[in-house]
Amino acid sequence: MIRRSLAIVAALALASCAVGPDFQKPAAPAGAGYTPEKLADTASTDIAGGAAQHFAVGQDIPGEWWTLFHSPALNALVTEALAHNPDLAAAQASLREARETALASEGGLFPSINGSVQHERERFNGASIGNPKSSGIFSFNTAEVTVAYSPDVFGGVRRGVEAAEAAADYQRFQLEAAYLTLTSNVVGAAVQEASLRAQIAATQEIVKAESDQLGLLNRQFELGAVARSAVLQQAATLAQEKATLPPLEKQLAQQRDRIAALAGRFPNQPPGQTFELASLTLPQDVPVSLPSRLVEQRPDVRAAEATLHQASAEIGVAISNMLPQFPLSADIGTEATELGSLFSSGTGIWSVVAGVTQPLFRGGTLLHEKRAADAAFDAAAAQYRGTVLTAFQNVADSLRALQSDADALQADTAAERSSAESLDLARDQYRLGAVSYLTLLNAETTYQQTRIALVQAQAARYADTAALFQALGGGWWHRTDVAQNQSGN
Repeated sequence: MIRRSLAIVAALALASCAVGPDFQKPAAPAGAGYTPEKLADTASTDIAGGAAQHFAVGQDIPGEWWTLFHSPALNALVTEALAHNPDLAAAQASLREARETALASEGGLFPSINGSVQHERERFNGASIGNPKSSGIFSFNTAEVTVAYSPDVFGGVRRGVEAAEAAADYQRFQLEAAYLTLTSNVVGAAVQEASLRAQIAATQEIVKAESDQLGLLNRQFELGAVARSAVLQQAATLAQEKATLPPLEKQLAQQRDRIAALAGRFPNQPPGQTFELASLTLPQDVPVSLPSRLVEQRPDVRAAEATLHQASAEIGVAISNMLPQFPLSADIGTEATELGSLFSSGTGIWSVVAGVTQPLFRGGTLLHEKRAADAAFDAAAAQYRGTVLTAFQNVADSLRALQSDADALQADTAAERSSAESLDLARDQYRLGAVSYLTLLNAETTYQQTRIALVQAQAARYADTAALFQALGGGWWHRTDVAQNQSGN
């Protein structure tokens, strides 16, 4: 009888299928692209960081994309950040947790086996059996093994395992997103530091020039060649220019603190690397993934896909909860009043229990849980589509930014050179008395503005190039470091 029951249960388990939808991986969006027109090379300018950039459509992105800036200091800083940043360590731990949870869920596919040994000492009263004069004390010993198993006939457990594995996939791509965000933040912080240093250097040069001009005006005033008002105006201009230095120095100090935090350091222990725009090389051949590949390469899209997969599996779990369950249990052991006789002949006991449990009335709970699972899937599907649209928008925005950055650098370079020539001319004419001091002051103000704008335009090209690599997924699929090995494939 026991063998017959086990055979029936095994046959049901083997013949069963998992209820609920089988997850279908979303296809790459048809006809999707980054720009309506064909990508063209950016404009070029004969200045540092002004080279034209060519968009190599279809070229793969290297896993260590930051090395394309050819900065040993930047490479060293990124390596340190990957080794010591706590956000990345937290993401790795969350992935390990999710994977262990998925493995734990597989236990429901197997029987549970428990062993027990029990010793009882009991005094009985014969009144319970109609003989009040009969009483006594005795010992009772039991040793047994219990096996319980509920065959996964409708696949509810398997769908639960599938959902847990999808949750682990989600954490895997959250790790990849954390990796990409960290490396992008490090590169962006380095570029911003370089930009601030260049702005400070430019401002210091302007301050020196303004100080020299003030000295000249003071000498001219002493000779009676200029009015006192011109000296005062120049002093005010110099003071205003000096006033722009402390905010820039504050930003630089805060940027250094940010870089230290990204590298897993305290502010009083900043990394030894410092960054200048001249130490960075602008990548000229910029790889751009094919639009059909973007959904495979963006960690946020893959994470949204994993959430969709999990929601699909949860529908199967909800359906399975509405269907019959077939619990099976068996006990085998021995019972004896003496411990030494526990395994003697004739003390054996056993039992086999098989049953069917069908939910009949739960107040609508199971039905509404199924509907909730359907709604969760619809929400995950909509969120997936939104994530895909955002991914394409990010790439398109970065491509537009690089085109505009090149045009802006070209314009700012021309403006800076023109304003420098105009300032030189105004100074010469002022010394000859051909123009008023107000004309010279306007030329100085224009030059100051165009000089700082030029530095910012140079930095923008580096920053937006890094943003494009981030928008394209950052080449995480080529990584061979420890974090990738932990995430699995």
